[in-house]
Amino acid sequence: MPVLKRRVLRWVVWVRRHPGLVAAFGFVSGVLSFTLIERHEGVGRVMAIGMLAGWLLLVLERVLSQAVATRFGHAPPPALLRYLTQFTHQESLFFALPFFVASTSWNSGQALFSIAVAAAALVAIIDPIYYRRLATRRWLFLGYHTFALFALLLVALPLILRLPAMASYQLALGIAVLLSFPTLAGLITLPRWWRPLLVLVLLAGLGAAGWFARLWVPPATLRLTEVAVTTAFDTVGRSPELALQRIGAAQLREHGLYAYTAIHAPLGLSERVRHVWLHEGREVDSIELEVKGGRAEGYRAWTRKLNFPERPEGRWQVRVLTADDRMIGTLRFQVDP
Repeated sequence: MPVLKRRVLRWVVWVRRHPGLVAAFGFVSGVLSFTLIERHEGVGRVMAIGMLAGWLLLVLERVLSQAVATRFGHAPPPALLRYLTQFTHQESLFFALPFFVASTSWNSGQALFSIAVAAAALVAIIDPIYYRRLATRRWLFLGYHTFALFALLLVALPLILRLPAMASYQLALGIAVLLSFPTLAGLITLPRWWRPLLVLVLLAGLGAAGWFARLWVPPATLRLTEVAVTTAFDTVGRSPELALQRIGAAQLREHGLYAYTAIHAPLGLSERVRHVWLHEGREVDSIELEVKGGRAEGYRAWTRKLNFPERPEGRWQVRVLTADDRMIGTLRFQVDP
C-alpha cells in the first residue's frame, strides 16, 4: 500500500505541474461533444454522463474514503481529494464552455453568464487563485462549486435525458438551490429558533432570483444555424428564395413576410419555441413552433405574418425564444416608406 500511495501522490504532483493539460482535455471533450452530438449521439451522451459521474464521486467522497481505509488500512491522501475536486471543476466548466459560447446572444445579458463560465474555468486552472483565494473561503468555494455544477447540468440534462430547455433549467436550478443549503446554513450562525426558517426563506429567495435571472442564461444546447426574412418561400424545399434586410411598406402589405430559422438541437429533443415579432421594440405578434433535434444544419421552421400595422415603417425584429422566454437568436430587418 505505501508503494501505491507514493505512486498516486507522484501522479498528483505531476498533473498539478501541468494544469493546462487537464483544461485542454476538458475543453477538447466539450468541443468533441458539441460537434459530434448529431451524427454520433452516443459520444456526447457518454461524455456528459462521465462529467456527472465525477460529481457523484465528490458527493460520495467520505463514504468512499472510509471504504478505502477499511479495505486497505489507509485513507486516500488529502492532496488527492483536493485535486479530484479541482479536476472535476476544470472538466465540468471547460466541457460546458463551447456550448454556451455557441448559443449566447452576445448583444444581450446572456454574454455576462458565458463570460462568468469562462472566468470560472480559468480560475480552476490557476492554482494560486484556486487554492489561496477561493478554497480558503468556504462560502465562496461552495458557491463556486454550485455554479460549476449548475453550468454542467444545463448542458448535460438535455443531452442525457432529452429534456426541453425550460425543464432542464428548472431541474438544474432546483439541484443548485439544494446544494446551496450548506453555504447558507454556514453563513447564518445566530443561535435563534428562527434560524432554520431564515435559511429556508433565503433558499426560496435564491430559487426565485435564479428563475428571474434565466433570461441571462443561454439555452446551452439550442442555437440558430441559419436565418432569413423573405417574401417568397419554397415550402417543398423548406428554404427561403431570397433573404432580405430591407423591404418597402407596399411590398410588405402585398406579399406578407416569412421569418425563417434553422435551429440546432440535440437528437431526440423536442422543443417548443416562439417567433416574437417586434416593431420599434414593441411586440405585435407571437407565434409558437415545435422544433425537433437531430439535423446537423438545424431544424428548419418558419412563420408567416400577413397583418401589419397601418404604418409599418421602421425597425423590426423577430426574436426566437424558448418556452421560458430565453433568447435563442434574433432576426432584424428594416421597412422603408
